Amino acid sequence: MPVNKQDQVTGSAAGSPVERTSALRLVLASPLYRGATVALFLSGLGSSAAAPQIASFLVNDLGGSLTAAGLFYLTSLTAPVAGYLVGARSDRIGGRLGLFRLCAVVGFLGWAAIGLSTRLWMPYVISAVVLGFAGAATSQLFAAIHDQTSAHPSASNDGVVAVVRMALTGGWVIGPAAGSFLAAQTSPRIMFLATATCVLVQIIPLGTLRTPAAAEHTSQSRARRPGMRTMLPLFAFTALYVLVYAGEPIKYAYLPIYMNKQLGFHSGLSGAIIGIQPLVEIFLMPLAVVVARRIGMTRLMAVGAALGVAANICFATTGTATGLFAGQVLMGGVWGVFAALGIIVAQRLLPTAVATASAIFLSSTALASALGGVAGGLGSAAIGLPHAFFIPAVLGCLAVVGLVWMSRSRSFDREV
Repeated sequence: MPVNKQDQVTGSAAGSPVERTSALRLVLASPLYRGATVALFLSGLGSSAAAPQIASFLVNDLGGSLTAAGLFYLTSLTAPVAGYLVGARSDRIGGRLGLFRLCAVVGFLGWAAIGLSTRLWMPYVISAVVLGFAGAATSQLFAAIHDQTSAHPSASNDGVVAVVRMALTGGWVIGPAAGSFLAAQTSPRIMFLATATCVLVQIIPLGTLRTPAAAEHTSQSRARRPGMRTMLPLFAFTALYVLVYAGEPIKYAYLPIYMNKQLGFHSGLSGAIIGIQPLVEIFLMPLAVVVARRIGMTRLMAVGAALGVAANICFATTGTATGLFAGQVLMGGVWGVFAALGIIVAQRLLPTAVATASAIFLSSTALASALGGVAGGLGSAAIGLPHAFFIPAVLGCLAVVGLVWMSRSRSFDREV
């Protein structure tokens, strides 16, 4: 009986031996993995280019106030609802890549419409109604990858997810600087149209690939949505992730202000401090997968959350460039762990509906941004900078406690 090339590399789901092939070789050998890697890089590039520019666009181009610009980020609260609806439909019909393409087209239309907006209210409505569905494109790719890794077991499948996830992080490394340069050389409107283009062309690397057959097969046996009780572990894990991630909007909003206005750092030093985190993160992601195999994913994530607590304490107490660099390196450790492992844990907590799990987990960043934005605004007004960074430190402590409890829970450990 002939054996196909994929089974020779990874082994098949039908019981053939699972071979240890490097994650990078698996990614290069699979059109789906390769295409998803390039697509997520383009997605991260476009999204991160636009993120730092939207507030200034609302103020400078559309005449909004600083308060109104801050409220824009609350429009992301619709993303979890949109993500759940798309994910649930994907789990019913199995059309991962078809829904991915549809969400990408919706994202193109949304960002293009923001770039063409002439009234202040328009970006708010577009973001709340359109971009929430556009964000579900990423979750559909990770669901398709899960289907493929389930059909072709390999000891390196977790590494495959990490490699693909690194591409998204790589886009976020380059995007902010590229977006700032393009906006300065042309205009924010042109930059938003460039973001729209990045969102649309992420379809190209996947070509005409169809949804993995595993998804089409399993959708036929999953006509019912998972019950609330079945989803409770996923909700609990996602809530803890929100507590960890809530420090990111606080840091990106107020750490540059603290460095430039209170510490008097020049722009080059401030940029180097901000930029060190994603570089550390992208190098630590493959290592996180290796360490997780030895000590367990949730235990390592508890350690990662503890690094976040230490990082925010550095921000709140040191007041020196060395201390802030140390904080950012520690924060790189946090996201090296969570970026590599978070989506894997979420999918394993709801194996009967991986697209729903992916959508719920990935859209949690929107909730965290809203929580962090509110907490940072109130904290900076009440206790000032840098003491406002104690707020994400406290939230991180709660996440550490929750993750330690989950790592010791037998039912949770069996699911992961």
